Amino acid sequence: MSNPFREKLNKGQVCAGVLTSMPSTNMAQMLSNSGFDWLFIDMEHGAIDIASCYNMITATSGSSCSPVVRVMEPSIAFTKPVLDSGAMGVIFPMITSKQTAEAAVAAVRYPPAGERGWGPFYAPMRWQKKDSIEYYKSSDDIVIISLIEHIDAINNIEEITKVKGIDVFFIAPMDLAASMGYVGDRDHPEVKEAIARAEACIKKSHGSLGGLCLSASEGNDKIQNGYQVLLMGFDLLLMEVGVRSMLDGLNR
Repeated sequence: MSNPFREKLNKGQVCAGVLTSMPSTNMAQMLSNSGFDWLFIDMEHGAIDIASCYNMITATSGSSCSPVVRVMEPSIAFTKPVLDSGAMGVIFPMITSKQTAEAAVAAVRYPPAGERGWGPFYAPMRWQKKDSIEYYKSSDDIVIISLIEHIDAINNIEEITKVKGIDVFFIAPMDLAASMGYVGDRDHPEVKEAIARAEACIKKSHGSLGGLCLSASEGNDKIQNGYQVLLMGFDLLLMEVGVRSMLDGLNR
């Protein structure tokens, strides 16, 4: 199998990822060789354009880290370029209904299951396939991640989780908290209650449960709670922590 992320999901293994919003090939290369299972390339927030995205996807070559790209919305206008660049997964923000979930699947899959146009000229190289037809035969291994990050998604969670083709239902607590009027407070009791509702429904679904954790301890708690896909942080945070640790205690 050419997509390590898909292979680990199928085996029931925990998959730890990290987000990068910097348009940096070097950052993508470094993070993908640091032990993470998947690299979250963020085209929703930040300055990454399609040229940078292609270079960052290519920079993961030679590693066991799968490049996964967050696009702006479930539309082939956004998914086709990143998939044809070799992305092994796509993350869709603000999936709040059955209809948006179905649109996400259609924007990734080739006909008749979806609407993706034909043009995978670069993707086969990242997937280590000999030609476009061989890549096409493996294209169902692309991982589709739906972000559950709005109170409307919580209210529609049963319908959303019934949509076939979505592999991971990822609860994003910060946007969820903001949609409930608790900006910056992912630990508010009402936010926690909404998250618990989503967790219970996702665990009964065909998809994997995903979520944010900013430490190994928090990650272990989530694993015990049935989470399989973890986002462990982001590039800017890692740099801030590293810089602060270097300066901490320095006598200037």
